[in-house]
Amino acid sequence: MPHTPQTYRWTVAAAFAVQGLCFATWASRIPAVQSRLGLSPAELGGVLLALPVGSLGALPLAGWLVSHFGSRRVVLLGMLLYGLGLPLLGLATTVPQLLAALVLFGVAGELGNIGVNTQAVGVEALYGRSIMATFHGLWSLAGFAGAGLAVLLVGQQVGPLQHFLGVAVLVLPTLLLLAPRLLPADAPRPPGAPLLALPDRSLLLLGVLAFCSLLCEGTMFDWSGVYFRQVVHAPEAWVGLGFAAFMALMATGRFVADWFIDRYGRRRTLVLSGLLEATGLLLAVAFPALWTATLGFMLVGLGTAAVVPLVYGAAGRSTTMPAGMALAAVTTVGFMGFLLGPPLIGFVAGFSSLRVSFALIAAMGLAVAALGRRVA
Repeated sequence: MPHTPQTYRWTVAAAFAVQGLCFATWASRIPAVQSRLGLSPAELGGVLLALPVGSLGALPLAGWLVSHFGSRRVVLLGMLLYGLGLPLLGLATTVPQLLAALVLFGVAGELGNIGVNTQAVGVEALYGRSIMATFHGLWSLAGFAGAGLAVLLVGQQVGPLQHFLGVAVLVLPTLLLLAPRLLPADAPRPPGAPLLALPDRSLLLLGVLAFCSLLCEGTMFDWSGVYFRQVVHAPEAWVGLGFAAFMALMATGRFVADWFIDRYGRRRTLVLSGLLEATGLLLAVAFPALWTATLGFMLVGLGTAAVVPLVYGAAGRSTTMPAGMALAAVTTVGFMGFLLGPPLIGFVAGFSSLRVSFALIAAMGLAVAALGRRVA
């Protein structure tokens, strides 16, 4: 039985929120897992690579599954594995066990990611206007909630396994509620379009845009605290201010981005986003004081807010590839930026300084502004 567009919208929004909650649940307990296994920072960095390896390896599989079986089934499979994967992470008592659990968690997350974004493209088509950024905003908001829950549970001395089991227990019945309310079918494949094909120039352009913006985003995730400690020389209690400012403005920006895109268009949104990213990074580099750097990181958060949702929405409307395959292709290129950004920062900083590294990343924002003018 078909539902109203509003029902589909809220169902897909809930699926995004579940994805964000699961990811934040794991990320918030990494220090506890590190302590339990006695991992050094270098060892932890190597172990954590297992998750993006799983994600990257699952991208072509996710696109194929969506094209063959529909995004509804892939969303449910991904969310089920995501929920079940959390207790496996909590049960890991050796590094090989943790590596295997992280690979599975990465695979599950990417299945859910491609599936739910394909669902979002379908819902956006029902509305006839941009709503993709709001979905991604809910992912960020759920991530905040998951991090806050972790703080409370750590304060009550609840261990990671009990925490992970509790979230998994919430996820599984949620699936039963969402399943009948997801879009039953995706947009039909363009006539004559092959099921498997290399991305065309327009999809490659979208992938490069995602690469540049996610490189900035990955830098903020992994290096903002280090920058505030080593360059800004923030008091210890304020070291996390830059990351909090970035995340807050990125989440807030995603709730207004759809209105901005509909009013001013995709090209202008991309150009402004890139300029905000570059300006924010250069402000933090040129004036590395506490409040100027915080303002700079806020601008970076605002700049990154719309780019990935906009790019995913455009990829899902491809006329040359099925939506799931197009999303997987663009995500693969973009995800490489998220992976390469943090190591690049460390490599350049080793030869020069963190300020030079951040100035280099500002060029990625300028690239978003320049390439955004070419988006159809």
